[in-house]
Amino acid sequence: MPHHSHLHILTGASRGLGLALARQLLRSGNTVICIARSANAELDAQARTAGATIEQWQHDLAQGERAAQRLATWLAAQDPANFASATLINNAGLIPRIAPLSGSDCADLARALRVGLEAPMQLTAAFLGATDAWTLPRKVLNVSSGLGRRAMASQAAYCAAKAGMDHFSRCVALDEARKPHGAKICALAPGVIDTGMQEQLRSAMPEAFPDHQNFTRLQTEGRLASPADAAARVLAWLERADFGAQPVADVRDA
Repeated sequence: MPHHSHLHILTGASRGLGLALARQLLRSGNTVICIARSANAELDAQARTAGATIEQWQHDLAQGERAAQRLATWLAAQDPANFASATLINNAGLIPRIAPLSGSDCADLARALRVGLEAPMQLTAAFLGATDAWTLPRKVLNVSSGLGRRAMASQAAYCAAKAGMDHFSRCVALDEARKPHGAKICALAPGVIDTGMQEQLRSAMPEAFPDHQNFTRLQTEGRLASPADAAARVLAWLERADFGAQPVADVRDA
């Protein structure tokens, strides 16, 4: 009998929430494909200790098509009998320079939208297409943000990417619901987490970023979740029996 491994494909695994998710997914028997600009030697060492399988693919997700093609090719070569489940976690995202749209750089905007929206759509298309005939449970978890659901000054690109992620998740949920073994998908806001992204928001010039004080207060009042705690809540959501029943959700609603 082949060993039934849980397969997880994870983007942005080199730091922040992605790194915390990767650490928690590297359990005995699991297979984790990490897609990020840089590899993390610590994750390789942890996989060996835990008896997990890891592959770290170095891709810049501003060129998401390359990563998506590699994923489709890799999945086509796998025997689904080796896996108990298959999950794609689109976690990578970036905040471009914090400024009003009128003061934004066009290349910077394009990069934020490619990493935050285009690449997740391309990877989801590749993942669902390559595994369409698989009958095992398949899930797509899109790491979204409350900012996809409420507007913020000087954050148009990030907010737009997350709003797009939410809405494409709703559309894919409709696609997959029509299939006998369709995948479950959820765009999940993970709450406010103490990562580099928060540091970036706190270090913005207050005159360019009206919400600066609110983000500073989150830290001083101790209201930021640690990456490890946030990752545990995200993975608990993934394990819910009703995962995907709401294609757009927030861990704080649990």
